Amino acid sequence: MRPAVFPLLPQPGRLFLLLVSWLFNPTRSEITSLDSGNIDDILNNADVALVNFYADWCRFSQMLHPIFEEASNVIKEEYPDKNQVVFARVDCDQHSDIAQRYRISKYPTLKLFRNGMMMKREYRGQRSVTAIADYIRQQKSNPIREVQDLEEINAVDRSRRNIIGYFEQKDSDNYRTFERVANILHDDCIFLSAFGAISKAERFSGDNIIYKPPGENAPDMVYLGSLTNFDLIYAWTQDKCVPLVREITFENGEELTEEGLPFLILFHMKDDLESLEKFQQEVARQLISEKGTINFLHADCDKFRHPLLHIQKTPTDCPVIAIDSFRHMYVFPDFNDLSVPGKLKQFVLDLHSGKLHREFHHGPDPTDVAPGQPIQDVASSPPESSFQKLAPSEHRYTLLREKDEL
Repeated sequence: MRPAVFPLLPQPGRLFLLLVSWLFNPTRSEITSLDSGNIDDILNNADVALVNFYADWCRFSQMLHPIFEEASNVIKEEYPDKNQVVFARVDCDQHSDIAQRYRISKYPTLKLFRNGMMMKREYRGQRSVTAIADYIRQQKSNPIREVQDLEEINAVDRSRRNIIGYFEQKDSDNYRTFERVANILHDDCIFLSAFGAISKAERFSGDNIIYKPPGENAPDMVYLGSLTNFDLIYAWTQDKCVPLVREITFENGEELTEEGLPFLILFHMKDDLESLEKFQQEVARQLISEKGTINFLHADCDKFRHPLLHIQKTPTDCPVIAIDSFRHMYVFPDFNDLSVPGKLKQFVLDLHSGKLHREFHHGPDPTDVAPGQPIQDVASSPPESSFQKLAPSEHRYTLLREKDEL
């Protein structure tokens, strides 16, 4: 594993004092050391946990230790309940199984957990006491806006995804479950709530949760399951808040890569919404069962010229569909075959079975060759991944490097 870039360090004098203080006062803060025996219990019982995944040999990890501990001390004064906020750490050399479980690939990495669930976005802010403390305060703020008049619902931003809960009272199991879900998904949706007399008109059959999708004329969708079943509400809300096909950008590319799933990407021109709509429809029709095994993405051909070059394409060839396995990139033969029943799904299944990789190296599988036709021996390798992490000396992603070149 390689060290991470350590951005925006404190001034040298202050950092030196923090390091000295940490070395001579190693037990002054309540940083919880996690191992395979206690990690689930501690994280599951913490409202919010910030975990420092580190390695002792990494100098950036060593520099973060005193900063992380001082931030913990600051936050403990504001949130004294031990389960409100937990600062914890994992020695990834000693506990490589935990590092592998959470796909830690650089040191130090700060991950946020809510009630045991790891958030997709790791902490990427400044490594300073003030910045880390402010980040935790932000995570502890209420993610749900309480409306005082139902007219506010009519004025919501319909370019965003809105989840609205109507409850008889705030002090209820129904609302507490809704609040837990909002804490996890507030980066993906806008959450609002109404109570008592204000919400009565929308509670014709009891407490109610609805989803307002983007688009002025898009119809509302109602949650029909148990309002105290966290797993059901979370699954329903996640389905509504996180699009099946997401856009990959310079800003979220590293984050998507760290989810650890291969990419099925549609490269299309920004104004070519017709191709995007076809891709979205076929992904929903053919590949819904593959959700969780591969990420469905779309990318702007103009912005992502570099990945296209990896597969010997240019923006004039778009729309183009490709799979990036993080080892190699594989091209879907013909965009016009997208709507052929089962063809896109077979493309993905061929990735999982290893067929795409085999055929790039050795030609078509024997079962795919017509009787009497010779098997072609292919000596060339498939194009390398365009989104994988680069060599340790570079500390960059290809797509992020391309941004610097624009």
